[in-house]
Amino acid sequence: MQRKFLSGLALMLVLNLLIKPLAIFGIDAEIQNRVGSEQYGIYFSLLSFSFLFNILLDFGINNYTTKHVAQYPKVAVSYLGKILVLRGFLFLLYALVSFAIAFILGWREFEIYLLALMVLNQLLVTMIAFARSYFNGMLMFKTEAVLSVLDRLLLIIFCGALLYLPITKGQFQIEWFVWMQTLCYGLAFLVAFGLLLKKTGVPKLKFKPHFSIALIRKSIPYALLILLMMIYTRVDSVMIERIHLNGKMEAGFYAQGFRLFDALFMFAMIFTGLLYPIFSQQLIQKKDFKPILASASKLLLGGTIALGIISYFNAELILGWIYDNDILSSIVPFQFLMLGFTGMAANLLFGTLLTANGSLRFLNSVSAIGILLNIGMNLFLIPEYGASGAAFATLITQVSVSAVQLVYCLIHFSMKVTLLPILQFFSFVAAVWTLCFLVEVDSIGMFLAVSGASFLAMFIFGLIDLKQLKSILTSKAKEEIVEG
Repeated sequence: MQRKFLSGLALMLVLNLLIKPLAIFGIDAEIQNRVGSEQYGIYFSLLSFSFLFNILLDFGINNYTTKHVAQYPKVAVSYLGKILVLRGFLFLLYALVSFAIAFILGWREFEIYLLALMVLNQLLVTMIAFARSYFNGMLMFKTEAVLSVLDRLLLIIFCGALLYLPITKGQFQIEWFVWMQTLCYGLAFLVAFGLLLKKTGVPKLKFKPHFSIALIRKSIPYALLILLMMIYTRVDSVMIERIHLNGKMEAGFYAQGFRLFDALFMFAMIFTGLLYPIFSQQLIQKKDFKPILASASKLLLGGTIALGIISYFNAELILGWIYDNDILSSIVPFQFLMLGFTGMAANLLFGTLLTANGSLRFLNSVSAIGILLNIGMNLFLIPEYGASGAAFATLITQVSVSAVQLVYCLIHFSMKVTLLPILQFFSFVAAVWTLCFLVEVDSIGMFLAVSGASFLAMFIFGLIDLKQLKSILTSKAKEEIVEG
């Protein structure tokens, strides 16, 4: 199972490293450079707002589907047609709530127009994720990996052509970007469902009230968890735009700091997306999941710690490579967000294990406390400190929530804490921090050298186990010989 996880992870990482950075920094960041922080701040605030109520559209069905396809594949596939009809009703509810609150917040006609497109985009994204949840539950990681980058690849092609054609040089409208997203999500949706229906057959679309009510009841804990996590992760930019005197500009500064954080969040989700069906399967079969958890913890947390430290010490340099404007105003938000990303990664990792275990009451309680902490700090910090205050609130919230989840996992699963792994992590952190403190990075070459040295330190301090990797590769080679 470790081999299957790591081989799937490797393919996911390769595809995502090839596609998503280009989409984020070559397309998304360039659009912010073109339209300016204020216009992009409006878009970013609306985008975060569209995420807040996304749970009404999904209602935890994707997580529920992934878990049950992994555990009971034949039964889960038979539910496909009924779930699709239910999703149609959930979309109407999501759209109604989103527009009602948008009008209450006083957004103008242009903002409502953009929000309408984003609401449609959220439907398409959720449906793509729904198709992926089936492939993920079936442990078809190759198909899931391709679908995870398809919409971004299409965005690079279509939006890239629009962005860099001579006819649009010097002018670009933010609504063009949203329309391009709609086109790309639509095409990716058609491909995803074409592959899914080829695997499962064409379902009969039926509305079954009893089934829908039962599924919603089972999904409510998942839905509540996603809603709570979404609020304390995405509410910052909405609050900045609404309560700061210069809200649109500050939201733009926050977006520049948040972009790399969000990009890394996608890669962390690759880990958890692969781990969730594996944890679900091993827990129900009463197998030992701890070796996989240990491997994933070392890779994910070690990597994010290194990235956070490197980004903290080289914030101005990194932002200068990506953006043309308002770099100094984005440095502090970027630093706080990147330091907080390890907390986010740990939150995703241990939250995935607890979700697979069904510990949703605990997770929801912790997330509710996280919301109170995050919103309380934002109300206090944003009016005076703007984007920097919101980023600091994110740092404290993510670290606090992940620490509580870690302690709970140690107690609930009777995990033994030994001195060696703790010394490995602290020694690794000290080494990378000292390296970045002493070495002045002023070029791409120096940056790559420091990054490479930090990656090497993961081997030196045992965060990447060479013996385990060799064992997995040897097992893979033997299996291929047998199959051949």
